[in-house]
Amino acid sequence: MKERHSRQILFAPIGETGQLKIRRKHVLILGAGALGAANAEALTRAGVGKLTIVDRDYVELSNLQRQQMYTERDVEERMPKAEAAKRHIREIDHGVEVNAVIMDATAQNLERQLDAVDLILDATDNFETRMIINDLSQKLHIPWIYGACVGSVGMTLPIVPGQTPCLHCLLKTIPIQGMTCDTGGIISPAVTMVAAHQTAEALKILTEDWGAVRPALVIFDLWRNQYQSVKLTKAKTKDCLSCGEQRSYPFLTRENATKTAVLCGRDTVQVRPPRPVKLQLEKLAKDLIGSGYVVTFNPFLVSCEKDGERIVIFEDGRALIHGTKDMVQAKAMYQSILG
Repeated sequence: MKERHSRQILFAPIGETGQLKIRRKHVLILGAGALGAANAEALTRAGVGKLTIVDRDYVELSNLQRQQMYTERDVEERMPKAEAAKRHIREIDHGVEVNAVIMDATAQNLERQLDAVDLILDATDNFETRMIINDLSQKLHIPWIYGACVGSVGMTLPIVPGQTPCLHCLLKTIPIQGMTCDTGGIISPAVTMVAAHQTAEALKILTEDWGAVRPALVIFDLWRNQYQSVKLTKAKTKDCLSCGEQRSYPFLTRENATKTAVLCGRDTVQVRPPRPVKLQLEKLAKDLIGSGYVVTFNPFLVSCEKDGERIVIFEDGRALIHGTKDMVQAKAMYQSILG
C-alpha cells in the first residue's frame, strides 16, 4: 500500500496515519452517473477500504461525454452503472471492497445500506432523494457531502450532523432545489470541479481532520469565471425538523410512494412496481420474444423494443420507458408488459 499511495502519504495532512484511516473507512456513493463515477474512481485511487455504490440506471452512449469511468463496452453491454463502476474499480485496485447495489433509493431501502458507513456522497439527480439522504444522515449521525451541477455551474457542501446546518435548514437560504440538467445541459469540467471539491472534503472526513472540513457552500460557474464560498454556520435552526431540538425526520416518515418519475435530462420515465418483486429475467426475455419484441438481456436487466418503443426492465420490477415524459403513457406501457 505504501508504494501505491506514496505521493499521498507524503502530503503532510494525510501521512501514514491518515492513509491507514482511509483504508479502514466505508463510503456509500448514491448515484453512479457523472459525479458518482468521478468520486468512486478518485476514492479508489486514494485507497478507501470499501465502497457501496447505489444506482438505478444503466450506461448509455450520451453518458460518455461526462461520465469518465465508463466506456463503449459498457454501453454495448447495457451494464447497470453500479456494476460497470464495480468492474472498473477492480481494474484500478482489486483490494478495494465494492458493493454494487442496483436499486431506486427510497428511505426504507437506503437505510438498510448504511450499516457501518462512515460517509455518504451525494451524486443524485433529484431533490427528493437528497432530502432522504439528509434525514438519514441526521438520524444515523453519518456525515454527507452534497454535490450538484448543471451547465457550467456547480455546488458542493459538506454536512456534519451536530456541527453544521443540514440541507433542510438551508431551504430558505439557497436555491439548491433548482439544480437540474434537464434543460441546461452540462459540460464535463463542471462535473470534474464538483467531484474534486467532494473528494477533497471526503478525504478530510475520512482522515478525521474535522478542523479542515470547509464550513461553507461553494458555488461556481466555470463559463462565467465566477466562484463564491458562502459560510452557513448561522443558518442552523433549532426548530429544523431534520436536525433541530424536536426532530421528526419528515422525509423518512412520508410515504415517498411516487411510482413514476421523469429522469433528469432524458425523454425517459421510470415506473416502480406497487410492491416489491423479483423478476426472473431470462423467463421474461423469452416471453417478450414470443410476443414479438426485439430483446437483449444480461444478468441485471432486459431491454425490449417494438414499434419504435423501448423499455428496459430490472430484476426489482422497475422499468425505464424511453421516448416519453408522459407518465400516464409510461404506466400504460408498463402494465402492458408486466401487468
